[in-house]
Order: sequence, then structure tokens, then C-alpha cells
Amino acid sequence: MARLVFDMNVSLDGYVDHDKFAPDPELFRHWIDVVRTATGSIYGRKLYEIMRYWEEDDPDWTPDHRAFAAAWRAERKWVVSRTLTSVGPDATLVPSDMEGVVRRLKTDFEGEIHVGGPVLAQGLTDLGLIDEYRLYLHPVVLGRGAPFFAAAVPPLRLVAHDRIGREAIRLTYVPA
Repeated sequence: MARLVFDMNVSLDGYVDHDKFAPDPELFRHWIDVVRTATGSIYGRKLYEIMRYWEEDDPDWTPDHRAFAAAWRAERKWVVSRTLTSVGPDATLVPSDMEGVVRRLKTDFEGEIHVGGPVLAQGLTDLGLIDEYRLYLHPVVLGRGAPFFAAAVPPLRLVAHDRIGREAIRLTYVPA
């Protein structure tokens, strides 16, 4: 049975914003391995549209950027959206019955399926489907933006903490 993991970079004050801070090289390589080894990812529309950046090569990319792009392109993806009419390669559109689809994914697959996007994660949290939360805490304060938790924080229990890269601390929680 697959495990659903919600994991993102987050500021000290709880916000996620890919434009305001980025992982250092070691953490970026960690994310390459996360994507390479994942069974797949479930995205909300907004984050999926941001991540589509990796579909087209950029001549300015470093070898790590190219490695991430290759891993992301090869990864199985499901995109939950009522407004999109199509998605890119290796992606499946989930326009309805999110709960039923995600329950089948958890039953039909092994390994980790990562959840991309705080609004989607909140919907899956409300349904009791998230198995683990991994916050990659960065020493920045944003003051506003999209919060990691889109609503009230569910009761959680800390199960691990470790440093990844020079500045990020990964906090791993499970539902209490």
C-alpha cells in the first residue's frame, strides 16, 4: 500500500513560495532523489502549472537542474483540477472524485506518493488520507503568501528531524 506524503520547503512563519527562497545545492540534490524514488506525485492545479517549467530544457541549467528535470519528466503524475482540460506527458487529469482516485492509488501502488500543493494537501488532510508531513524549514520569514497548512493544523506527532543541506531542517510528522 502506498503512503501519501505532503512535503514542501517552508519559511519559519509557515509559508511556501518558490520565488522567495530556494534550496541550497545539497537540498536541491536531495529533492532530485525524492522525485527519482517516488512512486509518483499528486498535484493541485497551481503547483502543477508551476512545475511544468521542468518540461522544456533551458540552456542555462546546471547538471543538477537537468537531472531534476529528467526525474520530474519521468515521474508518474496525477493532477487534481476542475478547470484544466488536459495535462502534459506522464500525467493523468483527475477532474472529479479526488477521494476515490486517491484511495485507489494508495491501494494499487507501493512506495511514496507525494502531494504537491497546500490546498490539495488540506483537502486530503480533511479526508484523513495524508500519512506523513515533511516540512523543510528554511531560516527566512516571508510575512505572507500561501501557508503550508491551508486551514487548521491537524493533530500531529513529530517522528523525525534532520538537517538537509546548509540551512534546512526537515521535520517529519504523522497524524496523531
